[in-house]
Amino acid sequence: MNLHEYQAKEVFSAYGIPVPTGRVAATPEEAVAAAEALGGQVWVVKAQVHAGGRGKAGGVKLARDTQAVREAAKAMLGTRLATKQTGPEGLPVDRVYVETGSAIDREIYLSLTLNRERGFIAMVGSAAGGMDIEEVAEHSPEKITTVNIHPAAGLQPYQCRRMAFALGFKDTQIAQFQKIAMALYQLYLDKDASLLEVNPLIVTKTGELVALDAKINIDANATYRQKALAAMRDTAQEDPMELQASQHDLNYVSLDGDIACMVNGAGLAMATMDLIKLHGGSPANFLDVGGGATAERVTVAFKLILSNPKVKAILVNIFGGIVRCDLIAEGVITAVKNVGVKVPVVVRLEGTNAEKAREMLASSGLKVIAAKDLTDAAQKVVAAAR
Repeated sequence: MNLHEYQAKEVFSAYGIPVPTGRVAATPEEAVAAAEALGGQVWVVKAQVHAGGRGKAGGVKLARDTQAVREAAKAMLGTRLATKQTGPEGLPVDRVYVETGSAIDREIYLSLTLNRERGFIAMVGSAAGGMDIEEVAEHSPEKITTVNIHPAAGLQPYQCRRMAFALGFKDTQIAQFQKIAMALYQLYLDKDASLLEVNPLIVTKTGELVALDAKINIDANATYRQKALAAMRDTAQEDPMELQASQHDLNYVSLDGDIACMVNGAGLAMATMDLIKLHGGSPANFLDVGGGATAERVTVAFKLILSNPKVKAILVNIFGGIVRCDLIAEGVITAVKNVGVKVPVVVRLEGTNAEKAREMLASSGLKVIAAKDLTDAAQKVVAAAR
């Protein structure tokens, strides 16, 4: 679950991490009032969307008078901002964040995320702040420094100093950086974060360190114990189909292809998508109906994947361990009859009651294509989509 910048900065501020003063606004008039309340002569108006690259897409504007603040807010609010991370459809801009301008001397990249390979929290920093970190990693990997933090020991002062030296901080800036890094680490733990990102962390003309941007991503599995943060969730920023799936305890991710997949188990789902790609197809989604799939959930899953107009064929790939294959077959039959499936459906069922499930599908009178194994299923669904 992502937070907006203005929400993330509220959390940062609560942990003593320095951020510029700012106010959120939902109308041009509120934006002007925010600028007047903040004072000063220069403001920055930022579109609030769950995506990076806003500046390059026109979502960050510098304003030197309140009329410019009004015009910038008016140009952003009610539109959809498209960045490299959103795709051409973009995300809706319902709020802007008006912030006092900062005198920037230098920009730094800093983040905390999980190093899954080692089971450590990784602090990642780069002197090339303000840029897409992916581009830096691709073209100048030597500019990125990573410090892996052992979960039993926690972030140590020497690790903060190591990162500070790598980022070119000197004198009092080293102590400032250590305080910010320690606060970010504690925030990461306290709030069940999966990613904290400051891009850029700036050095001002007077030598102060300030978080000019803030990104917080919370582990969705932990929102039940992060109720205050869960209340900040903005569902308008989420994919409608992914949101609908989460309401039915389905794990769904939209993709760009035309072959819909319905699988039980994340590992099997990934293998299914790999085989579809191997045989020349393109998956339209990742959909894990879970180990406790029921006929009702399968019906909901069919409705969900068919709401994507790009879908030309469906592959149902179920291994019956916890879930019985005959229950899945019942769900497939019900869904095809009730939902009105008009695209080819390929079904591969193995495991508990698999033979009974195949008999149910064969005697249903429906045009369901049976597959004997996963490779056969992938080949048949790719052919059906074509």
